Amino acid sequence: MPRMLDVSEDVRAEIGDEEADRLLAGENAPGSYDCTSCRTPGDSEQERTSTVLFVGDETAVLAFAHATCIPSQVVQVAEDQLQGAVRSITATDAADALSAANPEQAVLGVTSGLVLIQGELHPALVVEPTAPVARPGSGGTSDEFLPLLMEQGFRPVADLDLKPAPLPGWSVLVAMGQLHSVLQPGTGGTGQVAWWQAHQPLQVTEGWRAAANKSHTVLVFAAPVGSIGQQPREDLLRDALEKAAVNGRLVAAAMPLAGT
Repeated sequence: MPRMLDVSEDVRAEIGDEEADRLLAGENAPGSYDCTSCRTPGDSEQERTSTVLFVGDETAVLAFAHATCIPSQVVQVAEDQLQGAVRSITATDAADALSAANPEQAVLGVTSGLVLIQGELHPALVVEPTAPVARPGSGGTSDEFLPLLMEQGFRPVADLDLKPAPLPGWSVLVAMGQLHSVLQPGTGGTGQVAWWQAHQPLQVTEGWRAAANKSHTVLVFAAPVGSIGQQPREDLLRDALEKAAVNGRLVAAAMPLAGT
C-alpha cells in the first residue's frame, strides 16, 4: 500500500530516484515508526510522514518523522553520532540509534505580529527554536543559535525602537495572505533556498498583510529557546522581545517581502 510520505528533493538527491520511488510506493517504508523529532509513534499509512536523512562523514541513516513536526530534509551530523547505526530504510534501528544522537531535534517555531517602531507598525516574524541549537559537529554542549545567525548577517538588538538593518539575499515569502517560508541565499550562486518553511502555510492577519504590502519589508526577530514563548497579545509579545533584547538574547534583520 502506498505510504503518505514526503521525500524532499534534497533527500531524493542523496538516496537516488530508485530508492525514493520505492519508498513512495510503500515497498521499503515502515507502517508504524517512532518520530525522530518528537519520539512519539507515527503511522505512514494514516498520516503525512517526512523522510529525514541524517548524514555523517561516512554514514547515512534514513529516519521518519511526523510531517507536522519537521519537513523532509537532509541533516548533517557528526560522524561519531551515527556510529553503530546502519543505513536502514526500515527506520526502526535507525530511530533507536538516532534517539541518543539527537535526543531533542530543534524545530524552529515562527509567529507573526505587528511591532511598533517610531510610531509606525511593522510586520514582524519571531523565530524561536523548540530546543537548543548546536553547531554541527560540536557535540551539542552549548546553544549556538544566535552566533550561527550572526554569522549569517543577523545583528543583536539593543533597542527595539530602532528598525533592524536589511539582510541582503534573504526574503520572506507570503502568498495569498499566507506565510510560506523565509528564504536565504543558496550556495554557489544557486539562488535562494528555504531557511525555514511552514509545514502548512500559516495565515497572517489582514493588518499584518497590509503593513507588509505597504513597507514591502518584514522584520525577522530571533531568540534562543525559552526567551519569548507563545504570547497571546502583541503588547505581551513586545514586552517579551524587549526583555530578550535587554538580556542580550535577541537578533534581528529586515527582509524584503516576496509575494503579496
